[in-house]
Amino acid sequence: MRRIALLLPLLATLAACGAIPDGRQSEPLRRSTQHFTPRPEARACLASLGKTNASFTPLPDQYYGSGCSALNAVKLESLRGDYSRLGVGNLGPVTCPLAETFAAWARFGVDRAARQMLGSPLARIETMGSYNCRTVAGSSRLSAHATANAIDIGAFVLADGRRISVQGGWNSGTSQERAFLHAIHQSACKRFGTVLGPAYNAAHHDHFHLELSGRSFCR
Repeated sequence: MRRIALLLPLLATLAACGAIPDGRQSEPLRRSTQHFTPRPEARACLASLGKTNASFTPLPDQYYGSGCSALNAVKLESLRGDYSRLGVGNLGPVTCPLAETFAAWARFGVDRAARQMLGSPLARIETMGSYNCRTVAGSSRLSAHATANAIDIGAFVLADGRRISVQGGWNSGTSQERAFLHAIHQSACKRFGTVLGPAYNAAHHDHFHLELSGRSFCR
């Protein structure tokens, strides 16, 4: 019995290392690599984001070098409108505070405007990404995308199947589509620190750039 007792820790170690196939050992190990304990200062934001009924996964802090990082970030899978779930496409890591503001804008600024101005609720927001380790075009200053603090929005899909793109609708859409895009752009300016769109420069002709930093810079 003493020999068996001494062997048990060794067998457990070998199983954990994969030397002994054992589904009971490998399954918890796979799960453990996907879970972590958020920092205390991040928990309040995660709890607040949860109250919006958004579907998301907290992500471990990541440092990528060159000043780029994704800290207190989440992976958003969907948001919540007044009556239904809102899909989100092509979105990478975003900081939790940005996700919380984005969730509120999607529901109160975009979904409601779509129903009131276009006669159909919002179904999906198509983004052009979030995290990207790069500088602001034409400068050496890091973009807010380099810290997962910005989202680029390309289009909005309604429940009736219509797709309203920033590129096609800002100047060339129907009068209702133009009014809708301008209204939600102004709505974003009330929530985000920096909002850039087609009126800012040619680089933003096809999307809205939303970030929390800045002081009400709206173009």
